[in-house]
Formats: sequence, C-alpha cells, structure tokens
Amino acid sequence: MPQIQFTLKSARKMFFDRTKVRKQMEARTGKVLARFGASVRKTAQESIRKRKGTSQPGKPPFSHVGMLKKQIYFAFDSQSRSVVIGPVIFGAGHSGIALPALEKGGRSIRKTDGKRINIQARPFMGPAFEKEMTGLSNLWAERPK
Repeated sequence: MPQIQFTLKSARKMFFDRTKVRKQMEARTGKVLARFGASVRKTAQESIRKRKGTSQPGKPPFSHVGMLKKQIYFAFDSQSRSVVIGPVIFGAGHSGIALPALEKGGRSIRKTDGKRINIQARPFMGPAFEKEMTGLSNLWAERPK
C-alpha cells in the first residue's frame, strides 16, 4: 500500500482556517437570525387583528389603536449570538407591565384607575415563534448571497 506524505505546510492547507471559518459562521448566523427575527415579527403582527372588544383567552389580542402591533421589534445580540423579538412600549405612562401578562397571563395594573387586575393569556409572540421555527432550518440551508 503506497504511503502519502505531506509536509507540514501542505497539511495545513488541507485543514480549515479556524479564524476564517469562524468569521464566516458569525456573519451567516447574524443574517439567518435577522431573517428569522423578521419572520417572527411579521407573523406576530399579522396575528393581531383590528377589532372592537376583547379577544378570547388563548387567542391573540385585538388591536384598538395599533400601538402593540407597530411596536414589535427584533434585534440581533452579537454577544450571545441570539435574536430578541418582542413588543417594546416607549413613552411616558407606559410601564409595559401588561405585556408579560398579555402573553402568559397574570396580574397587571389598570392604567385608568390603578386597580390590580388579572389578565388571561392572549399569546401572540410564542405562537409566532413556534410557527417560524419550522422554517429555521431552511434559512440555514439556503446558499448565502
């Protein structure tokens, strides 16, 4: 059986350049997670319908003025190499206390009179995330542009 001989220099060329591969993977991770974040955001926004009244518990909330729907954002966190997706309420008088209660159910404070109230869950981010997770592997499989 013939032996194959390599010099150290030729052998190094056959292995991955760790720094180069890591940089390419980090760039690809950012692109994939940004597209995933955008997909989850859009799905969550589309689940919130403009209607009068209150949605049924377990269903996405109804929109009355459109603030919740418009203020769903996503951001890539390069330190943890992850994406954060969800509503952010800006401005004075908006504590955001009701947001976790809206998604999972729980206690909040009514803005009009300061009374503590129980809110039944009306999830919109979790279902959007789960729906888009099915396509995440396809985002990784696509050829980079």
